[in-house]
Amino acid sequence: MVRDTIRFWRNGQAVEVSGFHPRTTLLDYLRLQERRVGTKEGCGEGDCGACTVALGRVRGGRVRYEPVNACILLLGQIDGAELVTVEDLTANGDLHPVQSAMVAHHGSQCGFCTPGIVMSLFTLYHEGERPLSRESVNDALAGNLCRCTGYRPIVDATLQTCSQQADDVFSANNEKTAHGLMSLADGRDVFIGNETRFFAAPASEDSLAALYARHPDATLVAGCTDVGLWITKAMMEIEKVIWLGRVARLDLIEDSSDKLAIGATVTHAEIHPSLARIDPDLGEIMRRFGSVQVRASGTVGGSIANGSPIGDLAPALIALGAILELRQGDTTRTLPLEDFFIAYRRQDRKPGEFVRRLTVPKLQADEAFRAYKISKRFDEDISSALGAFKFTLDGRRIADVRVAFGGMAGTPKRAAETERALIDLSLDEPSSWGEAMAAIARDYQPLDDHRASSAYRSTIARNLVFKALSETASGETRATRIVGQRDALQAAE
Repeated sequence: MVRDTIRFWRNGQAVEVSGFHPRTTLLDYLRLQERRVGTKEGCGEGDCGACTVALGRVRGGRVRYEPVNACILLLGQIDGAELVTVEDLTANGDLHPVQSAMVAHHGSQCGFCTPGIVMSLFTLYHEGERPLSRESVNDALAGNLCRCTGYRPIVDATLQTCSQQADDVFSANNEKTAHGLMSLADGRDVFIGNETRFFAAPASEDSLAALYARHPDATLVAGCTDVGLWITKAMMEIEKVIWLGRVARLDLIEDSSDKLAIGATVTHAEIHPSLARIDPDLGEIMRRFGSVQVRASGTVGGSIANGSPIGDLAPALIALGAILELRQGDTTRTLPLEDFFIAYRRQDRKPGEFVRRLTVPKLQADEAFRAYKISKRFDEDISSALGAFKFTLDGRRIADVRVAFGGMAGTPKRAAETERALIDLSLDEPSSWGEAMAAIARDYQPLDDHRASSAYRSTIARNLVFKALSETASGETRATRIVGQRDALQAAE
């Protein structure tokens, strides 16, 4: 029951590809094999959006389209999906409505970035919220750089065309395309290559566990938003790739009254609404988590297993008391998320062991949560630091607390000294908060790098302790935030 090809839907028919190198990116396949050069190569790291294409997958009984960065997506990852590029949008020689609007509003200048922008707008045209706001358009375009700075006419074009119901050849053929995609879902394992070099996509957890036990030196790939850079920037010679995107039930979200269980391959886009319901700050963190393209590909399990000290998700989930579940062969184990991170890029993960699931406790009535992302840009930027706080309150007294920061050490890390200093503090006595603010210096000795100096990180961490206490005490965020004001976010829900 093993297939030695990938299969995807393209222009109304199934396409099979075999014999490719496991490191082959979708962008290289399009430009070098199909010779579809409308999709451009820009930054090569998933930041500029010039390489944006759309993938369609069946969800909720219909085909839903998402934008992805072809430069850091592996070719094998499109198995089971419909692939749409800018060349596919015209019908009978007529421009797509998005393309026509771009022409009418002079949204294309030099044209290099335009194909990627058009593909992002194509997905917004099909999947965007209605009514469409300028803010949601800006969100959708955050991952697309216009080097000629023509954003105003691009946004105007978007507001004109994406505010209406989708009416194009893709919407007309949605049912037919859904049937075609479902015909590709054969439930078979994919293995292309040999025992020394391969691309594999197991279809079940048991198959994944057995394959990874046999090849513990293989690179696990979920969304490839980081591994893709190992290939395009670090030029790593990755010879064995195991893609997790076809593993059944690893993408489940189980939402109960007191906890949220998140499968390892759940994407950031998919988990966003569930996390936002736990707390508005989690929703704002996820909104600023890369771009729409990154959120459509990147996964919760990948973000955790990657072990980056500047990952936005880990410190927030550590503050909430998340529990991690791992599997090796037939054995599973659990541990507190904060115990998973040992040192820089080193985790408590045995050979052949993979992240299976993450369980996040929901906030109780006596608990308050705050989380803050500090970065040079508000959108699509890596954090200089991220601080997260969960207070358990006894009236106006702090009975218990969990504090975690990312970007302040070699791993996402709890602030034990700060936590001890916060216990028993009164929210009504700001004059007593000084010791807790000072304690943060004993928890972290951050490094200098191009994102922020050690002194800056230390100062903002100290200030965030005060900010979290102040907001929790008052319930107000209008005076303390430029973006992510909680009252506005809660009203929007």
